[in-house]
Amino acid sequence: MSKNLGYKELVAIAVGGMVGGGIFTILGISVSIVGSLAPFAIALGGVIAFFAAYAYVKLGVYYQDEGATYAFFKRTYPDSHLAASFIGWYTLFGYISTLALYAYTFSSYSISGFAFADNEIIRKGVAIGILWLFALVNLWSVKGMGKLEDIMVYTKLLILLLISIALIYYAKIDLHTFMQTVSKDFAQSSTLNILIVSSVTFVAYEGFQLVINAVNEMETPEKNIPKAIYTSVILVAVIYFIIAIGAVLAIPAEDLIQNKEYALASGAADIMGNWGRNLVIIGAVLATSSAISGTMFGSSRQMARIADDHYLPPFLSKRVDHTPTYAILAMTITASLLILGGGLRLILEFGSITFLLVSLLMALANFKIRARTDSSTLFTLIAIGGLLTGTLLILYYEYTTQPEQLLYIIGLYLFLSFSAWLYARFANR
Repeated sequence: MSKNLGYKELVAIAVGGMVGGGIFTILGISVSIVGSLAPFAIALGGVIAFFAAYAYVKLGVYYQDEGATYAFFKRTYPDSHLAASFIGWYTLFGYISTLALYAYTFSSYSISGFAFADNEIIRKGVAIGILWLFALVNLWSVKGMGKLEDIMVYTKLLILLLISIALIYYAKIDLHTFMQTVSKDFAQSSTLNILIVSSVTFVAYEGFQLVINAVNEMETPEKNIPKAIYTSVILVAVIYFIIAIGAVLAIPAEDLIQNKEYALASGAADIMGNWGRNLVIIGAVLATSSAISGTMFGSSRQMARIADDHYLPPFLSKRVDHTPTYAILAMTITASLLILGGGLRLILEFGSITFLLVSLLMALANFKIRARTDSSTLFTLIAIGGLLTGTLLILYYEYTTQPEQLLYIIGLYLFLSFSAWLYARFANR
């Protein structure tokens, strides 16, 4: 097999998977909970993500399996068919829900300047259309997908940098006043609230593990896996922090809370006019586009790997010139159905909990074979502690703020668990 993906393409896949709709949606939630401390809480989420990435890097280099999350757990616990099936189903549905949300966010921003922007049918149609466009890109060529991802990711990073500079330049609050506000909010906010924000916003870092799904198409995995993953996590944490600082300095807190995912666009329009708003829209469109492409690339390979082991319908494992054609089509169809069904915000919360839970399981797997993966016991225990705390905190947040949503998520887990159980029994025959 030709190795079409180098360090630059792998960083683009990871950053593309992480910087999707996340930064455009987490600001309002964060500011509503901890005020001006939001940039620091979001950055703390990046620290947690870094420790989560540590387990993925060690397991990725050791196993070098494109099945990533699923394959690592299955190979670490080879006698547990049920556990392997469960983690496979949970992880895939988390990716599918993320794909649906990215596509819906893309649609919301791309048609925001038109008279039909509030038409739900058109919005869903555009969302489904962009999913199928990137399905075709992924089916067309791995190398072509990698080059396109390069262009989209590095262009959007430039635009996000320009947005950050503009927000800071037009800031309505000077640095001295901001630090006074930070001190005041720190005195009033509990440590629990800061940790809750870090946990809730942790989903914005989902995507770095997509690098491992490309192991069969990358050059020198033992070098590129750690380089690409660590680079992308640090880069994204810095980007989020700078954008959050700029937003808090330039946009009133009540506007950030009220306008939610449109906060950056509406705030940029208020202080910079239409060109500022358009710049944010272009950034959002590029961010969601690259996230769709990168997530579809990595997760389809994981789906094919799970189907290889008969925990999913066998036809999903079929490849055409090493490309998991049927897996790409299946993920696109399922994500399209989710968009048609609506309730994407509920599904996103499922994705948030799933990503934290699965990362915790990866840290536990790495702890079990830490001698073989040459892992630090201290780092691994810190990762386990941080991810366990984050999982419990996000469940607590759901229970106290949206208990009906938590019931929906529990119901979804029960459905997936039943499906995974059926396939686990089938695999044992």
